[in-house]
Amino acid sequence: MSTITSMQEALLEKDADVNKQKRINKGLSKLVSNKSEKHKPSVMTSSEVENKTMPSSSPTKSAYAPKERGNNGVKRKEYFDIETVMEELYPTDKDFNPVLARFMKFRDSISYEYIPGKFIKRIRRQYFYSQNGTVYSGKLPAKPLFNSNYDGSFIAGMAQLRYMYTMPVERIVKYFKDNGFELPKSTAHNLLKKAAVLLDNLYNTMRMAVLSDKYMGCDETYAKVLIKEPGKNGLHVKKGYVWVAVAHNLGLVYFFYEDGSRKEEIIFDFLKDYKGTIQSDGLTAYRKLGKQGFPNIMRLPCLQHIKRKFKDCEKDPDAEEIVSLINRLYHNNHLHTIGVDGWTEAKELRFRQKYAPPILDEIQEKLSKITKRPGYIPDSDIYEAVTYMQNEMSDIWNIFTSPNYQLDNNAIERVNRCISLMRHNSLFFGSHAGANRAVIYYSLACSCRQRGINFFEYISDIMNRSATLPPTASIEAYRELLPDKWHKS
Repeated sequence: MSTITSMQEALLEKDADVNKQKRINKGLSKLVSNKSEKHKPSVMTSSEVENKTMPSSSPTKSAYAPKERGNNGVKRKEYFDIETVMEELYPTDKDFNPVLARFMKFRDSISYEYIPGKFIKRIRRQYFYSQNGTVYSGKLPAKPLFNSNYDGSFIAGMAQLRYMYTMPVERIVKYFKDNGFELPKSTAHNLLKKAAVLLDNLYNTMRMAVLSDKYMGCDETYAKVLIKEPGKNGLHVKKGYVWVAVAHNLGLVYFFYEDGSRKEEIIFDFLKDYKGTIQSDGLTAYRKLGKQGFPNIMRLPCLQHIKRKFKDCEKDPDAEEIVSLINRLYHNNHLHTIGVDGWTEAKELRFRQKYAPPILDEIQEKLSKITKRPGYIPDSDIYEAVTYMQNEMSDIWNIFTSPNYQLDNNAIERVNRCISLMRHNSLFFGSHAGANRAVIYYSLACSCRQRGINFFEYISDIMNRSATLPPTASIEAYRELLPDKWHKS
């Protein structure tokens, strides 16, 4: 009996390895083919071109030669908000006499210059006076970090390079050195570490603000983390998961990390008291939202994830038809924009409830037919795609119950890109503590990006302002400092 059991386990393990290799091969084939999911107009074959009647009045437009193009009549962008230096150029020819010459005109020629990172050593000299037994002195501004010579702008510059532009600390130190400031690597790490502690209350307020939004997107992505004890593979590296929630109405982003765990209890605990709408992919944990235990949550799926499953079924006409039907939903969704040309939310909702049901009914009918066709077997790409969409079908209808719900979770996928870039540039988090510190900065950085705020200016201002807040400052005080309410001081 034990022999049979061990053989079954071996076969299951072999199947798992085969399926894993299939997924790897599929991913590699995508990278090699470099296929884009962007909609493209169909290209006519040579025979279609020959048979197509072209009107005689439409001349053939030839391509510009490189020297003939110029700027194609396009007005160059001008930058009015940057520092401007005016340099006046008068003729210097030996035969030129300004007394005899008559002024004709002037012409401005603009060029943009770049000055690398500039460091300033600011010395504040305090003067002390004694008057009638009392000592008076000039007042120093509060420093963001106790007993530190570094201003909030210095820390903000490091944070911007590290978490907005994903530069490793080693590269930041090298960049500073190339621009005349030799900063020890240990000091750079300590500055970011101490600043994260100062931003902790702001980060906790971000969590509360995001959970107050009635429409959120949720997702998770992975990153490698260095650990002290070797893992099952004998390496001191662990694959950890970073969770993220995007508040669509507020334009705020909240990353959180729980020792790299992907257990469903993490997201359940985060959303235990939430009341509103959650949009996500089809991870089992997300599909449980809106069901028993979460009566106050309505879940929306991501149509792009569903569509991608069918696009992976190459040369399958049934899959191509499903993709075409999903594209029809997107086409209708892009026809109007709320607030443009008198298009209101009420009109958008009526329009959605008109065009969506016939298309969704057609999709359901097509899915049912696919399940009955010959060769429809488990472990096939079409089986996986159909099963995935059938599991999501009841929640797809929820998308069209509001004029403001998005058809996909692409907004949060774009936010996750900062972690993807970190994996490429920095490779890993140095520890669980480093990951917890990073999610504080990423939450603020991505929130600034969502709100169109300069992250450097924001962090520089917030660091200096936080230094003036008392330890007992209320949540309301920190709430006013989040990117959706922040005003530069």
